[in-house]
Amino acid sequence: MISSILLAAATTVPATPEWNPTVAIIISVSCLVALLLTFKIEKPLVGPKLPILPISIPAFIGAMCFGHVVGIGIVLGLTNIGSL
Repeated sequence: MISSILLAAATTVPATPEWNPTVAIIISVSCLVALLLTFKIEKPLVGPKLPILPISIPAFIGAMCFGHVVGIGIVLGLTNIGSL
């Protein structure tokens, strides 16, 4: 029962785009925006600090993870509407 539902759902999944410079730019900009948003959190300097940026390592890793998730959502959304 469940396998037939999953098989039916797998046939309706649209193709995802291949990696290209446009995808790289979208994900890079998303990560940069997420990194800039970390300066708005209440305590960005809790934990070990980065030597270059004025944020902590956990905040940097969290920003990069969030930026990738948002960037992937943008890429898949643009692909779904046919713009990418």
